[in-house]
Amino acid sequence: MSQPALDLTPSAAKRVAAIAQKQGKPAILRLAVDGGGCAGFQYRFGLADTVEADDMVAERDGVTLVVDPMSLDLVQGAAVDFVESLGGAAFRVTNPNAASGCGCGSSFSI
Repeated sequence: MSQPALDLTPSAAKRVAAIAQKQGKPAILRLAVDGGGCAGFQYRFGLADTVEADDMVAERDGVTLVVDPMSLDLVQGAAVDFVESLGGAAFRVTNPNAASGCGCGSSFSI
């Protein structure tokens, strides 16, 4: 059974590429899920130096999105976007597995 891939939107890919270039790092964005946040789980983003052998990988426009197997169970089929609004700019995850989220958009529950 194949798992639905994660998606990295063009705006997110563009932002990751810009940050990676500024920091002199590879354009690899790691998405992980930690316990905590106001709704039970929270998303954690960071630039990665390498892709691990068991990571799920999605690519767009030369940018790689990686997710570890434990986090993948919670974000399978999700899309990572970069949005800019009056409240600021941030990476957002549209997660079909989340039963509810919070106002800040960085945590969710299953």
